[in-house]
Amino acid sequence: MITLQKKNTISAVPLAVSFERVTAVPFDRVTIHGGFWGSRMETNRLITIPYALEKCNDSGRIGNFEVAGGLKQGGFAGLFYDDSDVFKIVEGASYSLVLRPDPELEAALEGLIEIIAAAQEKDGYLYTARTINDPAHDYPGKAERWSDIKDGHELYNVGHLYEAAVAHYRATGRRILLDVAIRNADLVCSVFGEEAGQRKDAPGHEEIEIGLVKLYQATGDEKYLRQAGFFIDMRGRSDRRGIFGSHYQDHKPVAEQEQAVGHAVRAVYLYAGVADVAALAENRELLHAIDRIWDDIVSTKMYLTGGIGSRHAGEAFGESYELPNKTAYCETCAAIAHAMFNHRMFLLHGDSRYIDVLERIIYNGFLSGVSLSGDRFFYPNPLESDGAYPFNKGESERKPWFETSCCPVNTTRFIPSIPGYVYAVRDRSLYVNLFVGGTARIALPDDGEVVIRQTTRYPWEGHVRLAVTPSVAERFALHIRIPGWALGCPVPGNLYRYEPGHEAGYQITVNGEPVCPPIEKGYAVIDRFWEEGDIIEVELPMPVNRVHCHSKVVGNRGRVAIERGPLVYCAEGADHGGKALNLALPEDAVLAPRHESSRLGGITVLKG
Repeated sequence: MITLQKKNTISAVPLAVSFERVTAVPFDRVTIHGGFWGSRMETNRLITIPYALEKCNDSGRIGNFEVAGGLKQGGFAGLFYDDSDVFKIVEGASYSLVLRPDPELEAALEGLIEIIAAAQEKDGYLYTARTINDPAHDYPGKAERWSDIKDGHELYNVGHLYEAAVAHYRATGRRILLDVAIRNADLVCSVFGEEAGQRKDAPGHEEIEIGLVKLYQATGDEKYLRQAGFFIDMRGRSDRRGIFGSHYQDHKPVAEQEQAVGHAVRAVYLYAGVADVAALAENRELLHAIDRIWDDIVSTKMYLTGGIGSRHAGEAFGESYELPNKTAYCETCAAIAHAMFNHRMFLLHGDSRYIDVLERIIYNGFLSGVSLSGDRFFYPNPLESDGAYPFNKGESERKPWFETSCCPVNTTRFIPSIPGYVYAVRDRSLYVNLFVGGTARIALPDDGEVVIRQTTRYPWEGHVRLAVTPSVAERFALHIRIPGWALGCPVPGNLYRYEPGHEAGYQITVNGEPVCPPIEKGYAVIDRFWEEGDIIEVELPMPVNRVHCHSKVVGNRGRVAIERGPLVYCAEGADHGGKALNLALPEDAVLAPRHESSRLGGITVLKG
């Protein structure tokens, strides 16, 4: 059984307290100034979130809460897990309001939360499909509450409720949705557990584990952390319950698992939740398990884009080195969950290799899932298309919506959360993880604070300028990530490698003077007394590189991929007379970057 080895007082706790005690600088302490991510966050705020709300209203997702709450008459519309889509938009809108005030969005959000609160039953239960109990609508577990933990989504849905509630509370200070979440979580804690008469179950679709940990961090109530640990402990426990099998990551106890298996989104949500519990409960068995699983993913089951889940059947991981291009699934939701998992692994270990994977995901595996216009989406993200294979739910182009629209709504919450991945702290060490233009206010021990203003045109250019302004002159260690791609390693492990002759290197100056700081776990560590006006400049050369894949990946034999900086490039028919699959790249071909400010909002293309 997973137990808490350290007792905490009842108070709010920082995100991801860990063995290394690395703590993310919260997203509300980081302001993004334009550039690559600033424009996408604005599109998310102005287009994607309102668009998703409109689609949830038109499709009946929001109406289900109104019917369940007695605010209007009607039946149930859509699918039994659609409640989660609404919760994800609430989370994304809450993040977005912190990044930039928006009275119209705030008013819409508060009205939606009142509708959600009305749908909650008196004992805390919240699942609109069951509350409405439409005789014309069938779904797993219709017989009674909790009767189909394997395929019903009662626990999955409310996991997203908890995340949304904590985000809203931290963004606004208002408790209405947080109280809804607490009432529901208290009900869950009373139904499932180790006491006599309680159910011994694990949810078929993981997510509640992450939400329970966030609820613990917001309230300080340890029972929510224990409940997350209970659900993790029940997985694979054939001695305690009927197990569901490997598709559900329920084939053996988590502490004994060694490989990433089954449905990719479920799996990586689980691994992220396990990382949280391992950190907070200081459980080394769980830590070792997710270390093994992470290594299995990056060494044998990850696409060069950071995408995961190679099989359409079951939206699942395949076997080791099963990484086809045309039939790759690479669900957008899986990329988001994979990014979350890698960030938590960094918080556990303080190692840049996890941020290397995170960066690769956010620029490649995830971002392809949403159009620049913010209202068209990919569900799968294959690495090859002939325009005929039905890789995208029957379409070969981005779609405006899906019957199952977990990916579009997941996008609304992930993009505005990215500022929370940029910086981290541990004691008197400050980590610069991502290169994103903006300003951060970072608390240090002894009530100190340092303001870092980052200026960069990354990912198009490799120059990064960091202006450091401590509240008083003081000593701390600045850890600046040197990306693996700048050191000759596309990603950790040996699944991908650059061609011989790859130009690796970087330069760092402090106040104009070149420095050669030591490298610790992938970070250049500059430990000194800092004063207002200190300037660090980092130069990361961005040559065009050819990437080769492990020979065991059959579909990539005789092929190369093209990278520049953190970006994986794509050859598209739109640029080559309508055809791309007939292209060959001579060994001596020279590819040169050229920035085109008038194309697609400004991009760097490769010519050759």
